[in-house]
Amino acid sequence: MIRTLHLCKTFHPARGAPVEAVRDATFRVDSGEILGLLGPNGAGKTTLLRMLAAIIRPTSGRCWIGGLPTQDQPEETRSHLGFLSGNTKLYGRLTVRELLGYFGSLYHMLDDRIVERIAELSALLDMTSFLDRRCEELSTGQTQRVSIARVMMHDPPVLILDEPTLGLDIMTSRTILEFIADARARGRSIIFSTHYMTEAELLCDRVALIHAGTLLAIGTKEDLYAETATDNLKDAFLTLVDKEVRQTP
Repeated sequence: MIRTLHLCKTFHPARGAPVEAVRDATFRVDSGEILGLLGPNGAGKTTLLRMLAAIIRPTSGRCWIGGLPTQDQPEETRSHLGFLSGNTKLYGRLTVRELLGYFGSLYHMLDDRIVERIAELSALLDMTSFLDRRCEELSTGQTQRVSIARVMMHDPPVLILDEPTLGLDIMTSRTILEFIADARARGRSIIFSTHYMTEAELLCDRVALIHAGTLLAIGTKEDLYAETATDNLKDAFLTLVDKEVRQTP
């Protein structure tokens, strides 16, 4: 459902040298699979996700969502995915119910289906108690749950989630992680970007480790442990970074 081939993105600032944000990224994510994307700030995670979501165009290489080339069919591509960015904002003066209904209409959903879908997502994300409150009155955890419901209104086959649990309390994080696991069980293809190694170890089927724009390794956690002679993702990541640094001229 998600595929990239030699995907690259270079930014050209007004001053200074060009910045290679993503270099030669090739991977795929199948139906019913969660790929964890792990890396520090500035590693290229968000740039990679925005290329997949057809928000920015790659400098070179190709990517496909549901068999559709994102560069050639960006609008069709977006209809197949739900993209949660790290700076998602809600319309503060709308209630949660009004906001979800509005986004349902943008996806040309029928009124009956919008009502049905709001009820489904409200139950799955534990939002019933604040469905009719304005978004500007919500807590951080409530806002994040609504943001995820927003990108799921049209029940897309592909989910791209950029740090969906960042800054949340343990109970809200658990609700969101359970929701993501349920989406996988229903056959969704998911890219899950996170800073939290424990979340990736518990939830992801495979993990992609990215540093300075380069995918250092992709595989199951067991594959990565075997490759680096470690027993956790933190040490595996640091081992691969050290190896990359030593090999860089």
